[in-house]
Amino acid sequence: MIETNKPAISPLIAIVLTVFLDMLGVGIIIPIIPALFFEPGSSILPEAASNTYRSVMFGLLVGCYPFMQFFGAPILGALSDRYGRKPVLILSIIGVLVGYLLFAWAIIAKSLWLMFVGRLLPGFAGGNVSIAMSSIADISNEEEKTKNFGLAGMAFGMGFILGPALGGVLGDSTVVSWFRSDTPFWFAAILTVLNLVVVHYFFSETQRARRESKFDLFTGLRNISRSFSMPGLRNTFIVVLLLSVGFSFFTQFYSVFLIQKFDYTEKNIGLLYGWVGLWFAITQGGLVRVLAGRFRPRQLLSVSILLLGVALAVVLLPTQSAWLYVATPFVAIFQGIISPNMASVISAKAEPDRQGELLGINQSMQSLGEIIPPFIAGYLNSLNFNLPLLTAAAVTFVAWLLYMKTVREK
Repeated sequence: MIETNKPAISPLIAIVLTVFLDMLGVGIIIPIIPALFFEPGSSILPEAASNTYRSVMFGLLVGCYPFMQFFGAPILGALSDRYGRKPVLILSIIGVLVGYLLFAWAIIAKSLWLMFVGRLLPGFAGGNVSIAMSSIADISNEEEKTKNFGLAGMAFGMGFILGPALGGVLGDSTVVSWFRSDTPFWFAAILTVLNLVVVHYFFSETQRARRESKFDLFTGLRNISRSFSMPGLRNTFIVVLLLSVGFSFFTQFYSVFLIQKFDYTEKNIGLLYGWVGLWFAITQGGLVRVLAGRFRPRQLLSVSILLLGVALAVVLLPTQSAWLYVATPFVAIFQGIISPNMASVISAKAEPDRQGELLGINQSMQSLGEIIPPFIAGYLNSLNFNLPLLTAAAVTFVAWLLYMKTVREK
């Protein structure tokens, strides 16, 4: 892509703004999809459909996004190493835009198969997270990486403050008569167009040294194989995988838990997620930067992974929904500490011209971790709606045990 003399702002600001707009679009749809399957009177599945069928189909729909991201993230990361961050980022955002439009139309047409298409495409294109992280690594020295990754995480959290709350309101016809389940997806498409404008006009290329990274459709699978053959990072990548599995059990079925235990509506789900997103943003935008100046990433991970496992178990305890506003933010706080510090640990192992490749491998492990839970949790949820969250806590605790073993060995 030919660069013209367009006004430029700090690359970091442009990256943070891009992440915010991207996650705002993602956050908007969070309250809607589970409601389409589990709220009484859902228009997507027949009313006679069993809870098991609803759970399994919901799990498949949720799982197809990370399944495609698993293949897309390393390819996009390698392409950005070869051709630059900006042109690949623009192409990926266009893919996300098309996905939103297809999903909105699928709701109107009441087409389940089109819903899957509308999630598969942005799943592949949604691997652009690795490009954003690579851009941050391009412009950050070792001392700045954790802080800057945390700043991107704050934007991520801010997207989840406004996104789910907006989605819950935009999908609620009691707020405005013409609001429907497809409305948040049209709005997300508008935000994606705005994201394209920001990247095209204000994002300056961050990569200086191009690298001919090899890639193909099965790069994600090779990345998993390679991750297990890296002595210095093997255990770290396994921890990343386990953390992703555990956290995905929570994120992908927590809204279902809220509907089935507390009769939450789209608006209720959106408001709770917005509250949780606020704490995530506070953590990564403020607390992470404070902690980064006092502790090393490995020290913070030793404590925060364990506490995340405890927090995931605690959210099962409330019997009144008001207590969820007290318990759930702790999940956001500890996850908010883990994410940038884990990215910093992995990025520190990469050479400057391989940031996209190594962070692409990291994204592959995270995507693999997101693929597994929906197919298992759908069945577990049909048995008892508490089981997906119990599994989340158990897997996270196993991740902590392996991490501590790794730290002791080093």
